Amino acid sequence: MKNKVDVLLGLQWGDEGKGKIVDYLSPNYDMIARYQGGANAGHTLKIDGKTHVLHIIPSGIFHKNKLNLIGNGVVVDPVIFKEECEQLVKLGVDVHSRLLIAKKAHLILPSHRLLDAVYEKSKGNLKIGSTLKGIGPTYTDKTARLGLRIGNSLAADFVEKYNILKNSHLKIVAMYGDSIADFKIDNKPFDVYEKEWFAAIEYLKSFQLVECENVVNNMLKNGKTILAEGAQGTMLDVDYGTYPFVTSSNTVSAGVCTGLGISPHDVGKVFGITKAYCTRVGAGPFPTELFDKVGELLREKGREFGATTGRPRRCGWIDLVQLKYSVMINGVTDLIITKPDVLNNLDVIKLCTAYNIDGKHVDEFPFCVDEGSMSPVYTELPGWCSDLSYAAGIAGLPPKFVSYLDFLNQQLDTKITVISTGPGREETIKC
Repeated sequence: MKNKVDVLLGLQWGDEGKGKIVDYLSPNYDMIARYQGGANAGHTLKIDGKTHVLHIIPSGIFHKNKLNLIGNGVVVDPVIFKEECEQLVKLGVDVHSRLLIAKKAHLILPSHRLLDAVYEKSKGNLKIGSTLKGIGPTYTDKTARLGLRIGNSLAADFVEKYNILKNSHLKIVAMYGDSIADFKIDNKPFDVYEKEWFAAIEYLKSFQLVECENVVNNMLKNGKTILAEGAQGTMLDVDYGTYPFVTSSNTVSAGVCTGLGISPHDVGKVFGITKAYCTRVGAGPFPTELFDKVGELLREKGREFGATTGRPRRCGWIDLVQLKYSVMINGVTDLIITKPDVLNNLDVIKLCTAYNIDGKHVDEFPFCVDEGSMSPVYTELPGWCSDLSYAAGIAGLPPKFVSYLDFLNQQLDTKITVISTGPGREETIKC
């Protein structure tokens, strides 16, 4: 019987702790596959006391004898990819034997990053909060059928095609009244970064470049197991997130089908990850955001700074209206809770169970989350005021924390199967 692809994704606005959980689950799978996003993602893993941040490469790369795949739904900046690989090699990771790359994955050109900066600058106070990694312009070119894919780098006319696309981008830059000289990419002049980009293309070509859809489906037919790793979070999905403050790809479980080339029938378990509170990076609606001492505490104790940008994250209480929406959209079968330890010392835990919109209580996520005309409705639960890191298993958890978990199970109508009580691999409880 043909196996199915299990999916792991974030249920909030990203930064839910996906990297650690993928690393935790990886021993159960033969392959870990990224299916969307790019270097705007930052998946943090803590292994043997050392912290590692991955941006493009799947979080299963540290496991020997496990294949990792960058799927065709991912957009790849060769320079960032090369730098990430070189750091892994220094740690003794044999990236070439463990990593496959889809030929159909699109390339982020230096001029895509230039466009990203130009577009963000032009928005003024209405900035989306882009990571300026060129993600949006690359997906735009993909949809417009203008983009270059990794497989194109193998062709004799690749440089010619590159220059055609680059020059079209520079015309757009000129239309905004800007030029190459006005911007730097990672603090480097455009021509310097471009030379690095072409060198990185040659490095990229040293990997196994594959037809992703054939590899994945053949593995499933041969009884192999695959975990699909999502980037960002459900509320950043280009269709179902808080548009326009979203990313440019489908971050939801449906994105696995187009991102890896599988049938909907081939999707198995859906692991949905949520923090015990909520965070967001950049601009956009955030109904439960806190601007008080509790918000500062969450940021400090949770070390809430972007793994990719270093920007401080906005923090707030957990939003169950939003989470129910995410559970529904993704068909979550297994709920994973991260960072409840950040709440250890709070006497009262608040959970948003509805929105007050124009005097009416609403428990379904609306089309527009207009913070000016709505406010969260909270349910309060007693805090557990205990250190969760000492709990050896579910039986060792404080009763008040168990009551908190029971409330989440009831509200979200799905089962909590894993609890992360800290950043390390060993700080994980299976329910």
